[in-house]
Amino acid sequence: MSDFVKSFLAEVIAKNPAQPEFHQAVEEVVGSLSLVLDRHIEYRAAKILERMVEPERVIMFRIPWVDDQGDVQVNRGFRIEMNSAIGPYKGGLRFHASVNLGILKFLAFEQVLKNSLTSMSMGGGKGGSDFSPRGKSDNEVMRFCQSFMSELYRHIGPNTDIPAGDIGVGGREIGFLFGQYKRLKNEFTGVLTGKGLNWGGSLIRPEATGYGAVYFAAEMLSTRNETLDNKTCLVSGSGNVAQYTIEKILDLGGKAVTVSDSGGYIYDEEGIDRHKLEYIKELKNVRRGRIHEYADEYKSATYTAVDSSAGFNPLWDHEAQCAFPSATQNEINEKDAQNLLNNGVHLVSEGANMPTTIEGINLFLDNKILYGPGKAANAGGVAVSGLEMAQNSMRTSWSKEKVDKQLQEIMKNIHHTCIVTAERFGTPGNYVNGANIGGFLKVADAMMDQGLV
Repeated sequence: MSDFVKSFLAEVIAKNPAQPEFHQAVEEVVGSLSLVLDRHIEYRAAKILERMVEPERVIMFRIPWVDDQGDVQVNRGFRIEMNSAIGPYKGGLRFHASVNLGILKFLAFEQVLKNSLTSMSMGGGKGGSDFSPRGKSDNEVMRFCQSFMSELYRHIGPNTDIPAGDIGVGGREIGFLFGQYKRLKNEFTGVLTGKGLNWGGSLIRPEATGYGAVYFAAEMLSTRNETLDNKTCLVSGSGNVAQYTIEKILDLGGKAVTVSDSGGYIYDEEGIDRHKLEYIKELKNVRRGRIHEYADEYKSATYTAVDSSAGFNPLWDHEAQCAFPSATQNEINEKDAQNLLNNGVHLVSEGANMPTTIEGINLFLDNKILYGPGKAANAGGVAVSGLEMAQNSMRTSWSKEKVDKQLQEIMKNIHHTCIVTAERFGTPGNYVNGANIGGFLKVADAMMDQGLV
C-alpha cells in the first residue's frame, strides 16, 4: 500500500467513523486508482478523489407508520446522492434491518463507478431504511412505503434522482412507492425503475442483474476459450439475483447446486433444474417462505443452518468450477475464498455488491482466477434500469429480445473496458483494476470539465 493510499484512507476513516463498509469500499477502489493518480497529477490537484468520496447530498429522515395492531412504529430513512457528474443520481432503495448510513454510503460510492461502466448517463446514489418487509402484511408494507415516499418525493425526480429496488424492495414495494409519488406530485413520470410492466416497467428488468452476472462470466471464460457448459456453479442468495443467475446458468448449459437465505443454505448435488427453480420462485416471491422448505420438498438436497460462530460459510466449501455470490456484502471472507480455490473454483462473478472481503479479493488475484467484481459483473441491473428510463422518456415499450440483446451488449462492453483498461495500466487480466479505473476516468473527466462544484 503506497503512502498516498495510507494517508488518504486514514483521512476517510477519521472523517467517517464507525462506517467499516464504506471504508472497505474506498480502500478497494483507491488501491487501484494510485496507478492513475501517479500518471495524472491534474486529478490530484483538483482533489477529484477527495470530492468523489464525499456525497453531494445526504438526506436522512424519520418514517412514522401504523402497524396492523394500531401501534405507531418509527423507522429511519436515507437517500445518499453521491455524484451527478455524468447524469442524474441512480441507485436502489434497500429495506432491511441492517441498513445504516455507512452501508448506504458504500453502496452509493460503488454505484457511481458501476453506472459509469455502463456508458449510460447516470450518476450514483443509494437509499433505503432500517425497515424490514419480512413478516409484514401487504397493508403494513403499503403504509410504510407511503410514509417513506411522503418525505423522499421532495428530493427525487426523473431528471434529478431515479431510485430503483434493492434488497427488500421488489415489485410490491416499487408499486406502493410509485403510487404515493404520483399522488403527491400529480404527475406520471419515470421517477422509479423496476415498475410493473403494464405501467412503465421494462421487460428483463427483474432478470437483469442475474442475467448480467452470467453474461459477464461467459465473457471472462471466453478469454480462456471456455464456456459455462457442464460447469458446476455455487450460487448464494435466493432473491431475484440468485433466481435469474440460476436461470441463465441453465440456459448456457451449467448446473447450479446451492441457494441460501439468512437462515441457511441448501446443497442439491443433482442440480437445480427448471422445475426446482420454479419452486424456489414460488417459495420466495409468492409464499415468502424460507429456503429450508426446499430440502423438505426435494430429498436430493441437504439443508445447513447458519452457524455464526463458524468463521466461514460452508456454502462455499463444495466442489465446483464457478461461484456467483448473489446475497449481500462480505459473504466471502478469506477462509471462504481459500475453500473456493481448494475446491476447484476458477471463476467468481459477483451478483451482489461487495460480497468479498479485501483479503478474499487478494487471494483471488494472487491465484489469477477469473474474478469479476460486483461493480462490473452486476451492472446489468442498473443497465436495464437505464433502458427502462429511456423507454419511459419515449413513452414506448421494447420487446424482451431487444432489451436482452442490449443487456448482452452492455455487459460485453463493460468486460471490454475492464480488459483494455487493466492492460493499459500494466495489470493485464486484473478485472478489479480495470473496473475501478475504467469507471473512475469517465467521472473524473466530467468533474474536471464542470469546474469546482
